[in-house]
Amino acid sequence: TIDQLREQRIDAEERFASDPHRPRYHFLPPANWLNDPNGPIWFDGRYHLFYQHNPAEAKWGDIHWGHAVSADLLHWEDWPIALAPRTDGVDEMGCFTGSAFVQADGAPTIAYTGITSAPDMPGGRRENQSLAVSRDGMLTWEKLPQNPVIAAPPEGLRVTGFRDPTVWREGADGSWYMAIGSGIEGQGGAVLLYRSSDLLDWEYLHPLMVGDAERHGAMWECPDFFPLGERQVLLVSTLGREMYLSGGWSDEQFATGAEGWVDYSPRFYAAKSFQCPHGRRILWGWLREGRSQQAQLDAGWSGVISLPRVLTMLPDGTLACEPAEELERLRAEAFAPASLDLRPGEERAVEIQGDCLEIGAEVTPARGGRFSLSVRCSPDGEERTEVFFDAHEESLGIDTTRSSLSPEAETRESAGPLRLAPGKPLRLRVFVDRSVIEVFADGRAAVTERIYPSRPDSVGVRVTAVGNGATVQRLEAWRMRDIWRHTGTR
Repeated sequence: TIDQLREQRIDAEERFASDPHRPRYHFLPPANWLNDPNGPIWFDGRYHLFYQHNPAEAKWGDIHWGHAVSADLLHWEDWPIALAPRTDGVDEMGCFTGSAFVQADGAPTIAYTGITSAPDMPGGRRENQSLAVSRDGMLTWEKLPQNPVIAAPPEGLRVTGFRDPTVWREGADGSWYMAIGSGIEGQGGAVLLYRSSDLLDWEYLHPLMVGDAERHGAMWECPDFFPLGERQVLLVSTLGREMYLSGGWSDEQFATGAEGWVDYSPRFYAAKSFQCPHGRRILWGWLREGRSQQAQLDAGWSGVISLPRVLTMLPDGTLACEPAEELERLRAEAFAPASLDLRPGEERAVEIQGDCLEIGAEVTPARGGRFSLSVRCSPDGEERTEVFFDAHEESLGIDTTRSSLSPEAETRESAGPLRLAPGKPLRLRVFVDRSVIEVFADGRAAVTERIYPSRPDSVGVRVTAVGNGATVQRLEAWRMRDIWRHTGTR
C-alpha cells in the first residue's frame, strides 16, 4: 500500500542520511537502480513520474516501471510498481521505456517496449511494443491481452533497435500515432512512424526521421515528439547524449531545421517531456552516475532524475530551457548577496558554503576572458568543481577534473556553445545537490555533471577571472530544503 511505501521511504532516507553523495532535493527511488524517466503526465490534479527501475539491486537489470506522484513538482510520494516483467512472450526480460497518455474515454494508458527471450537475435532478446491501462486512477495497471500490439519492426527493414514508443493523437479523424526509436543499418539513427485508429492495429507509415550515422549516431533511443511554439520538436538519445531537432510537421512529414544538444553533458540522458497545466512543456532526464559500478553497489542506490526543466522555442529554432519556477519554493536560508570586480587572474573565496545550494549570478566577463564559479571547494583548493564561461571560445561548461580525490570517481570537462549578445551579462543559475550539479545559463543552455568529493570540507565557493577581469554584478545563494524531510511528519 501507499502507507507501506511511505514507511519504506522514511526508513530509506534515514538509512542513507550519512551518505555524502545522495541528493536531497532531486528525485530518486528509496533504493537501488533508476534509469530513464518514463511516461511523465499530469492526470487528475497530480504529476505522475514513471522510471526504469531495478527494485532489487543498484545496477541495471530486471527492469520494472517505478512510479511516483507529486502535487507540486517538488515533493514526491512513492506509488506501487506500475509494470513488472512477468508476462511470458511479451516482457519477461524487461519492461523498457515508453510514454503515458489518456484515451478518449479518460483511461490512462502506458505504451512500453516489452523484451522477450530470442536466442537467435542479437543480444538474445526481441523488442516489441505493448500497452497497459489503469482503471483506478493510475494506482494499478493491467497489460492488454492483445499485447504485443506491434510485435516486430517493419518487414524488410534492417534495424539496429526497435524500442521506446511515444504516442499522441491528432488530426480530424483522431488518429493515434506512435514514434519508435530505431536505426537503419548503413544509414543512421531513425524514428519509425506508425498510425492506428484503435491503439491495437498499427500501420507502419515511414521513418519520421533518419539521421546520419557519423553525425547523429547509429541508433536513436527514447524519442519524444511534440509541438512547441511555432515548431515541432523531436528529442532523441544518441551518442551518449540528448539531441533535439526542430522543424515543421504536416501531412505526417517532419521537415527539420535547427538541431543541437539539450544538455552539454553525457550525464543527462533519456529525457522525456510532457504538457502540464498552463501550457508549459516540462522535461526530465536521467542523471547517470559518474563512479564505478562497485561504488554504486556499495552505496545501495544509482541514478537520479534531473530537476524539472521548462522548454521554450527561440525564434531561430533553438531549443531553450530553464528550471521550473516551483524550485524557488525550496529556497531556505539566503546568503548575503554580493557584487565584486575581479582583476585579471584573481581568484576570490565568497561567503557561500554548502553542498545543497542554489547560486544565482550575473557576470560580465572582460572581452576574451574566462570566468569561473567553483563549487564544492576544499579550503586548499585540492577538490573543486568549476562552472565556467569562456568569452573567447563562447562556451559554457563544467570541469570535474579536480572534483574528487577518489579513484572511483570519473572526471571530465563537459561544454557547449553559448554566445552572449553584445553588452549583455551572463546570467547563471547553478544547482548543487551533493553529487549533482545542474547549470542553466541565460534561460537557454544547460550543462549537468555528477561529482563525488571525498573531503567533508569541500563545501566552499570561489570565483575566478582567468586571462582578463570580470565584473560580478550580482552573486546570491540559498540553502535548499530537503524534499524528503516532510515524509516523516505526515
